[in-house]
Amino acid sequence: MTTSELVFIPSPGAGHLPPTIELAKLLLHHDHRISVTIIIMKLPLEAKHNTETPASTHRLRFIDIPADDSTKDLLSPYTFLTNLIEYNKPRVANVVRGIIESHSVRLVGFVVDMFCVAMTDVANQFEAPTYLYFTSSAATLGLMYYLQAKRDKEDHDVTELKDSKSELSIPSYVNFVPAKVLPSVVLDKDGGSKMFLDLAIGFRKVKGIIVNTFQELESHGIESLLTSYGDVPPVFPVGPLLNLKNTTDDDDGKSGEIMTWLNEQPERSVVFLCFGSMGSFGEEQVKEMAIAIERSGQRFLWSLRRPPPPPTKEKVEFYPKEYENPEEVLPKGFLERTSSIGKVIGWAPQTAVLSHPSVGGFVSHCGWNSTLESIWYGVPIAAWPVYAEQQLNAFQLVVELGMSAEIRIDYRNNMRSGGREMFVTAEEIESGIRRLMSDVEIRKKVKVMKEKSRMAVSEGGSSYTTIRHFIDNHLMIND
Repeated sequence: MTTSELVFIPSPGAGHLPPTIELAKLLLHHDHRISVTIIIMKLPLEAKHNTETPASTHRLRFIDIPADDSTKDLLSPYTFLTNLIEYNKPRVANVVRGIIESHSVRLVGFVVDMFCVAMTDVANQFEAPTYLYFTSSAATLGLMYYLQAKRDKEDHDVTELKDSKSELSIPSYVNFVPAKVLPSVVLDKDGGSKMFLDLAIGFRKVKGIIVNTFQELESHGIESLLTSYGDVPPVFPVGPLLNLKNTTDDDDGKSGEIMTWLNEQPERSVVFLCFGSMGSFGEEQVKEMAIAIERSGQRFLWSLRRPPPPPTKEKVEFYPKEYENPEEVLPKGFLERTSSIGKVIGWAPQTAVLSHPSVGGFVSHCGWNSTLESIWYGVPIAAWPVYAEQQLNAFQLVVELGMSAEIRIDYRNNMRSGGREMFVTAEEIESGIRRLMSDVEIRKKVKVMKEKSRMAVSEGGSSYTTIRHFIDNHLMIND
């Protein structure tokens, strides 16, 4: 029997592959006639723990496109992904051609991540439809459409809002959105803003948009996409799509040590501080965080990592490194004074930690994956965004949904692009941690949304029904 083949192309980087794999697994689970190949474009200088490609199975294949030396020449602060996508178009086309020739499959579509929408050109070569998989919120998708339309129809220059106190009326948000929470790339005058908003032009040309969210979490944002932005393709909220296998394997056996420590802590007593695969802070900020943590008196598990060096023309490093000795950046005696209530670690097995009953709060960068994981496990967040669209996610959690405490929702760390780091005081951090662990209303709202997230993906739930509709009415699958 000829199977119906979908080709998935996630954006390079640690945060995009896991939700891509989960969407692929979901489609495979729902229909035995589908097979999937995920083409993984590697980043230059990618960290070791992000380079391992999952093993292929009969219906789910993984194919790497390695980064060669020439891809290093494509690097720039905001446009390197666009450059990398263009460079890899002919290589992806060759891979797809090989799949069709060597397997008994019929190509029925491409599913591309947001930064890979230019791969529509490759899909067109094979006369296959392109579907966008948007791995952030429906509200953020609406913002991109809004700003792109303002630019192209009203000649509005969003980069002029940098450092502005203006607020924007954006249909996908209930409240006015402060310019200070717009993603840094939107405000970049050196090509980043144009690149980002041009993506939304490509979004309008795909056959459908699959969003990793769910109706009950973003009813307003999802509805706005259907009514407020003109020629927007059909939108399919199918989330939360999460890798819920609490794998705790790592090279040094540190996960076992972490879980053992958590087992010894009282229920919902621990604050977990973790800022994603690219989150890190300078030494001055780390010291301020340590002061706040100690003053709060809360039990804590802190994922602390060394920032990558500033980029140069010869080398760009994306990911933080482990500290060989965290004491070099912490206040003198901090580890000794807090040894009975806290643990400082490097890399963290995030889902395993969030699912542990001793964890009662999450100081988070508000990446969308992390946001959905915290909701799934019912762990409230204290919002401390760092980069990308995380400020928008933090605004949504704190202001739109009232589900999070705030540390600083307009924080942005520009060290990776050679800029200066903002500074948050120990008083702000301590206040955010205390509210995180004590605010009853926030806990109630998170608990309610936890149950709704699980209902959404259960049989008959909103996301379950949506994925069935997508397969049955939009994919041209052989019977």
